[in-house]
Amino acid sequence: MSLARALVIKTAALPPVEAIVRKSFLFRPLVSRFIAGDDLEHAVEASSHLLDEGIRISLDYLGENTKSEQEALHAIATYERMLKEIDKEKHVRAFREAGAQGIEPLNISIKLTQCGLDQGQEFAENNYRHVLREAQTLQNFVRIDMESSEYTERTIDIVTRVHQEFKNTGTVLQSYLKRNDDDVDLMIEKQIRTRLVKGAYLEPDTVAFTDKAKVDEQYVAQAKRLLSKGFYPALATQDEGIINELVKYVKDEGIDKQSFEFQMLYGIRRDLQQGLTKDGFNVRVYVPFGDSWYPYFTRRLAERPANALFIAKAMFRQ
Repeated sequence: MSLARALVIKTAALPPVEAIVRKSFLFRPLVSRFIAGDDLEHAVEASSHLLDEGIRISLDYLGENTKSEQEALHAIATYERMLKEIDKEKHVRAFREAGAQGIEPLNISIKLTQCGLDQGQEFAENNYRHVLREAQTLQNFVRIDMESSEYTERTIDIVTRVHQEFKNTGTVLQSYLKRNDDDVDLMIEKQIRTRLVKGAYLEPDTVAFTDKAKVDEQYVAQAKRLLSKGFYPALATQDEGIINELVKYVKDEGIDKQSFEFQMLYGIRRDLQQGLTKDGFNVRVYVPFGDSWYPYFTRRLAERPANALFIAKAMFRQ
């Protein structure tokens, strides 16, 4: 990870900085760019506009590391409400009424620490299974987001075990982790739907590659393996150079455009989202919402080193 990116993440983690970002009008345009709103209704509205353009959606209720079982159960209730609201959405209804058997237009992404993993693995897994039963009833899919490396092993263990019963689930892998080649192989072997990302958490060099060129190299190689052997992989990147290389690989290898999807973040590279959709590729946008948006927001800020200067200027204006 670059020095500038690490600086943004560490600076943003300071309580006085968080207080300023949450209260200052200077940050509101940036927050609204990356976050679809504080509530589900705003997120569904934002999603509907994108669905009108032929872009698929994964809704994400923001929040990590619940502090109690009660807080985790609240998150589970929110997931259930998300699935029920999705089932009413006009594009989803049209998809069902057409008797479509393909990939769902609108699904959800959840986190195991939001399911209560810090309160106990069995507790979190039971909650996860509960959400999957609801999703299965509504013919929908649930993605488990990958969190920091502290949770990687447990997340993969839980997902691979639960997937034996519930095929309507998948997970996320991070190419900057040094273990990720093995994890990609496992997901291919188990034919589990996998979203590949570069990785956005601040990790030590003992577990993660810190050189951008190396991370990019890992990402491209792993993406190609998933394209060739994986089950409907999701390639999550806004890097136009990488996207162009993968598009060329798909063409050269004769890979069906319907056998995978590109994924991008809400508010980032709309031009790429629209261009890929126009070219016949499946594109899904990750739409986050909720009042626990700050950690996610700081990771988006850290992706552009120039934002460190923006934070500093905003603090001095207070």
